[in-house]
Amino acid sequence: MTMHLSLFSIRLIIVLIAITTLILQRKHLLNALLSLEIMVLGLYLMMISSFLGSGRSAFLTFIILTFGACEASVGLALLVALIRAYGNDFISSINIHK
Repeated sequence: MTMHLSLFSIRLIIVLIAITTLILQRKHLLNALLSLEIMVLGLYLMMISSFLGSGRSAFLTFIILTFGACEASVGLALLVALIRAYGNDFISSINIHK
């Protein structure tokens, strides 16, 4: 039981580090997308560990994994569109009043 709690706390630390990275690295879109992916994977691992420990159904983990894949594909499409339009992935280079 204590090992299960320690693994859960490690995954919680991974999610908190990803949130901190997302807050601190706002200049590049690629860094923000990577931190979002780490956050989704950390949440997925937390859900798997909690569902395996209690014996409940793991159907919700597949939904979270599907949303993570959709978020990654939309983020990659936005990154490609931004680089094609502006030549870099700096969020500050986007001019809204164009």
